[in-house]
Amino acid sequence: MTRAVVTRSESETENEGRRLAEALGPDDVVYLEGDLGAGKTCFARGVASGLGAAPRDVASPTFAILNEYAGESGRIVLRHLDLYRLADTPKELEVLGLPDSVAGAPVIVEWPSRSLEAVLPPTRRIGLAREADGAAGDRRIVFDR
Repeated sequence: MTRAVVTRSESETENEGRRLAEALGPDDVVYLEGDLGAGKTCFARGVASGLGAAPRDVASPTFAILNEYAGESGRIVLRHLDLYRLADTPKELEVLGLPDSVAGAPVIVEWPSRSLEAVLPPTRRIGLAREADGAAGDRRIVFDR
């Protein structure tokens, strides 16, 4: 099932992430696809918030590769991967100990590559893009299961 939504602000993009959080389970792997500035991290912030993490703690893990966000209890509620800097994604993920190290909480993956599916297959794909004819904060979000 595919569904598309247009958001008009960062707040609305985060709200879509919160809505998704309600449906996520501990084995879900969500691929966030889109160009730089498309709103992937903003959407991830909403997911983390919807799962009980502090939104202010959510940042793009471009240099860390993996960020983990915990709820008030201290339990990890979301793992957030950014593969932008990895060249040979499956091999590098295996060296890093993934996917074993991301088990037990939903995973959001920014910049997934096609070859990643053999190592960490998605349960959901979400595409984000700036609206060509819209204002600066307008984003089109396409949810594809």
